[in-house]
Amino acid sequence: MLGKWFSSCPKLGIAAEHGYFLRWSSEEEWQTCTQAMDFGWMQMAKPVMNLYTEATDGSYIETKESALVWHHQDADPGFGSSQAKELLDHLESVLANEPVSVKSGQFIVEVKPQGVSKGIVAERILASVKERGKQADFVLCIGDDRSDEDMFENIADIIKRNMVAPRTSLFACTVGQKPSKAKFYLDDTFEVVAMLSALADATGAELESDSADELAASISSLDIGDEQSETSDTPIGGS
Repeated sequence: MLGKWFSSCPKLGIAAEHGYFLRWSSEEEWQTCTQAMDFGWMQMAKPVMNLYTEATDGSYIETKESALVWHHQDADPGFGSSQAKELLDHLESVLANEPVSVKSGQFIVEVKPQGVSKGIVAERILASVKERGKQADFVLCIGDDRSDEDMFENIADIIKRNMVAPRTSLFACTVGQKPSKAKFYLDDTFEVVAMLSALADATGAELESDSADELAASISSLDIGDEQSETSDTPIGGS
């Protein structure tokens, strides 16, 4: 699906399903992040999810190649949230001895293989770029879900760990004002698109390596708010 959506960007690298799949360009084959896995746990998790789907109007199951996701954004808010908590506990009990991770997110409950996360794949991408002899000098991470917090956390000290160039411009940005490990926020997806469009305009056809500071200045001049702290209920401020 991601390959189809971004077919107009043949040189774009894509990681899918929390990084379980990775493709460096449209000309390359999809890689998996680990050795072949046993997905027998899906046969255990699916019947449990079916029970909650039948009992919760507006909910449905999304079957990915490496994960199962129960969605309840179209269900009654209160009942859907209550069912999600029960489903989480039920799945954790049923799958206690399986090599999987059961997580709740924004209107979802997801079961995926252990050792797979956006944080891990972000590090893998940056390490691979470094191995090819060209460290990243600009990093922008945007996300709106709990699963994105792994990514924000993992990239926080990548400069100290020498995974990127010393003067790398680093921006972690959550969508919506909420406690997050990201320093910045955008209010909604419309602002995300507007920011990416502005970046495209500022970048031009080719960006010289010594223009990283100019690009960083461009993104800093956009209307991105400073993020609230992880424990605060109010924003620190906005730019």
